[in-house]
Amino acid sequence: MRAKRTPDERFEGLPGYDFRPHYVDDLPGYEGLRLHYLDEGPADAAETFLCLHGQPTWSYLYRRMIPVFGAAGHRSIAPDFFGFGRSDKPVADEVYGFDFHRGAIVALIERLDLRNITLVCQDWGGLIGLTLPPSMSDRFTRLLVMNTAFATGDVPLGEGFLAWRAWNNANPDMAVGKLLGRSCPHLNEAERAAYDAPYPDVTFKAGVRRFPNMVPDNPDAEGAALSRAARDWFTNEWAGSTFLAVGMQDPVLGPKGMAYLRRCIRGCPPPLEVAEGGHFLQEWGEPVAKAALAAWS
Repeated sequence: MRAKRTPDERFEGLPGYDFRPHYVDDLPGYEGLRLHYLDEGPADAAETFLCLHGQPTWSYLYRRMIPVFGAAGHRSIAPDFFGFGRSDKPVADEVYGFDFHRGAIVALIERLDLRNITLVCQDWGGLIGLTLPPSMSDRFTRLLVMNTAFATGDVPLGEGFLAWRAWNNANPDMAVGKLLGRSCPHLNEAERAAYDAPYPDVTFKAGVRRFPNMVPDNPDAEGAALSRAARDWFTNEWAGSTFLAVGMQDPVLGPKGMAYLRRCIRGCPPPLEVAEGGHFLQEWGEPVAKAALAAWS
């Protein structure tokens, strides 16, 4: 499999991101592809926060939340999906699929033997991540969910998402930093540039542009049946604790979609509504992380 690897120097001096990189390049089924992840906090911590990003971001998105978890004594694992961040980036678009991405995260969880996991997810981090606890229920105990959905293929895709998918397909060399700047106007120039760091040119962006076209738009699409089973499991069997946070300015996965998601998660309390927060709610993440920890204390 032909893949690209972003030069390390592009990640030097990124604001707020002085975390040490960790890599694994021999996950079963992914041999030869190097996956990057952050591993912060005590290795022997009783609780592990598994932080999954979405499109077009990477683990940089969690720089405001990981220190909060660490200050409370927790371990944080934040991988970069293949095609994103410091992970290797297969060049061919067709490599990327729901099962390809999900399988890598499952393999990483098993390799690191993560247990007592709090799943922290948003966007595709949730579309993929929410399918994990039903099949690994002995490893997951809590959810911290932000602006995401179940990828079930039986719910009509909203106009906001369809417009985003069309824009994505028309802009295969999307300017990631500019996009984040529009969605998160409080980011400074250096923070916006950090989101561009993994992608020297368009040939590094196959994984980035693939995600919108992977969203199941019919019940037979890849990942849809697994996601419907996960929705049913969370509705009827989930016994863990849930904290839901909603960026109210999100035009794609905002209040309406999150209200539906809440109804699908057994025992989910009313959400934290972040009035100024957008789709990438982790950029307002410090108070969100503190509120979640306070709710669980």
